[in-house]
Amino acid sequence: MLTEQTGVPDTALPVQAMKDHLRLGTGFADDGMQDGLIVAHLRAAIAAIEGRTGKALLARRFLLRLIRWRGAAQALPMAPVSALVSVTLLDALGVPSVLATDLYRLEADMARPRLLGTGRALPCISEGGAVEIVFDAGFGTSWAAVPADLAQAVLLLAAEFYERRHDGGQRAAALPLTVQSLIERWRTVRVLGGGGV
Repeated sequence: MLTEQTGVPDTALPVQAMKDHLRLGTGFADDGMQDGLIVAHLRAAIAAIEGRTGKALLARRFLLRLIRWRGAAQALPMAPVSALVSVTLLDALGVPSVLATDLYRLEADMARPRLLGTGRALPCISEGGAVEIVFDAGFGTSWAAVPADLAQAVLLLAAEFYERRHDGGQRAAALPLTVQSLIERWRTVRVLGGGGV
């Protein structure tokens, strides 16, 4: 199970770029009346793009909880990973044991970052226990750090959500073709059921 431990502040979102994209306020005073709606659509678009690509667009902290390793190396579900913060084993009673940082390392990779043991296998997870991996992932803390094609895909998808906000869910759920083409090179090909590769 993957959960976000820190969120993206509204100030990091490209609200003005979205307004410019939608041409909101052209010829009128910008009173910020639409800002809440724009933020909601941007967050929805970012979540959709991240879900399709496995890339964290803006930097934040994640917690991955597993009950078993998926091989000799554990693939992490989000990239790019900038840091492994901690790895904690939990026994069957939930008692934590934080691993020393010299027992594991990060294999940085834009498609499939992995957690590896240093010189040996990853430590055993006890029966009924779990492991919690805390890591930081994302292209950066500001929107300027997001690659141009992914940033454009977010604006296009958020605009689609904005324009279709009154249709009652009557259109198809697929991503628009322009968005799909922009994110295609960032998608991670998963093989062997998402195992250790």
